[in-house]
Amino acid sequence: MFTRFSPYWLWGLLSIFPIFWTYLVLASSNPSIVHILVHPSGEWAARLLIFTLMITPLSMFFKNSALVRWMRRNRRYFGVASFAYAAMHTVFYVADKGSLAQVLDELPRLYILTGWLAFAIFVPLAATSVDFAVRKMGRHWKALQRWVYVSAVLTLVHWASLNDWNSPLGAVVHFTPLVVLEGYRIRHHFAMRMKRTA
Repeated sequence: MFTRFSPYWLWGLLSIFPIFWTYLVLASSNPSIVHILVHPSGEWAARLLIFTLMITPLSMFFKNSALVRWMRRNRRYFGVASFAYAAMHTVFYVADKGSLAQVLDELPRLYILTGWLAFAIFVPLAATSVDFAVRKMGRHWKALQRWVYVSAVLTLVHWASLNDWNSPLGAVVHFTPLVVLEGYRIRHHFAMRMKRTA
């Protein structure tokens, strides 16, 4: 079933929210519509990032799952979609602030600085996600892509520190499954290394 699921259908599904948000910005008479869209666009960017990073450890649990194999084949698509959502989130944020001066004024705040740093890391990762870059960079490509974990940590802090850490529960709930799976993956990796050494 999943082998017949075209990437074009996947991109169509992943485009639903951005198309809807764009329509709202262009058609809504609500002057606060851009401000309203800042948070959902960021949350969905984080969700897609979490989902993308969960694929590898999930494949350790469900090695024979057709669904997980399909997810692995399309992992880069989900990662690029996460970047696209993050870019839209950034555009909404800058547009909501209305001026470069206000954007720079907020930059030292933890939840803003971590967001910008996470997005800055995301840019080269997305730019090198094409097959040409994978072939050209060789083994260096994987080393670069590992920076996605730094971006994920920054994203967690960015989300959790909103409103001066008064409501970090949403970020914690979303990131907990990823932390648990990655913890198991790291433990399994070191256990296998010690077994080979012994």
